Amino acid sequence: MTDQAGHKDTIRVLHVDDQLDFADMTTSFLKREDDRFDTETVSSASDGLSRLAESTFDCVISDYEMPGQNGVEFLRAVRKEWPDLPFILFTGKGE
Repeated sequence: MTDQAGHKDTIRVLHVDDQLDFADMTTSFLKREDDRFDTETVSSASDGLSRLAESTFDCVISDYEMPGQNGVEFLRAVRKEWPDLPFILFTGKGE
């Protein structure tokens, strides 16, 4: 998407994952897919809520299994304050 001046719109993504190696890989993948992605990573749901309160994001990507608060609990907390914010929940664990 471009604005009227022809500049690309930045897509701000908040990535919440306690595994920093995986977070780095996700950031690299998103950047390769589209250079408009501007990804910020935090390592806990509580840090994610703090960042959402401090800044504006277009989307949240969250791991399911995290210490303290899991991804579903984090999603519920996000929905209370930002009901329309797109939210992607994933897990690296398979059953």
